Amino acid sequence: MLGHHYTHSFLETAVASVNAGCNLELSYGMRNNVFMRIPQALAMGNITLQMLRDRVRPLFYTRMRLGEFDPPAMNPYSSLDLSVVQSPEHRNLSLEAAVKSFVLLKNVRGTLPLRARDLSGQHLAVVGPFADNPRVLFGDYAPVPEPQYIYTPRRGLEMLGANVSFTAGCSEPRCQRYSRAELVRVVGTADVVLVCLGTGVDVETEAKDRSDLSLPGHQLELLQDAVQ
Repeated sequence: MLGHHYTHSFLETAVASVNAGCNLELSYGMRNNVFMRIPQALAMGNITLQMLRDRVRPLFYTRMRLGEFDPPAMNPYSSLDLSVVQSPEHRNLSLEAAVKSFVLLKNVRGTLPLRARDLSGQHLAVVGPFADNPRVLFGDYAPVPEPQYIYTPRRGLEMLGANVSFTAGCSEPRCQRYSRAELVRVVGTADVVLVCLGTGVDVETEAKDRSDLSLPGHQLELLQDAVQ
């Protein structure tokens, strides 16, 4: 609110927030955060003790339900590790969720889905800055990924048993430097071409907005060349 000039100080922001029903501040890394002004607001009578208790109660209720105050031995989740989180059952469920989350805008002549039995002898080309770069596949506020569990488009396609060729065209999503000759070489002899484009947190994330929805850098040119 202060940054948008709705309020003029941290104290005023704290008062307005608490009165509006806000009970949690995202202040990671901020030593001097807004809600540190709550005791001052309480002393000045800008908020009441009862209101403060009402705001705090659901926070502690949630933390208690999560078991934060229980001894570790009573918390069944404290013993979980990657052998459980990355178990075959969990990975299969993640795969099912990924498959069901795709939005297919246009499926000309039933091109998709690609089936391994239909790709024998086929030459696939997978191109673009998102084709084989695990780092750019995760959005903002994502956990730190374990590379061994990440299946990029290239890695997934190679599991189908087809002949797969790859080039990024440009090494990162901003796509400032584009190798057209390499892309043309790779897609020129392919039966199926998959182009993997996008933005990623290098281009847009919290506090990093874009002025338009165009593909970054030379990505549109890369797509046009692949289609041509």
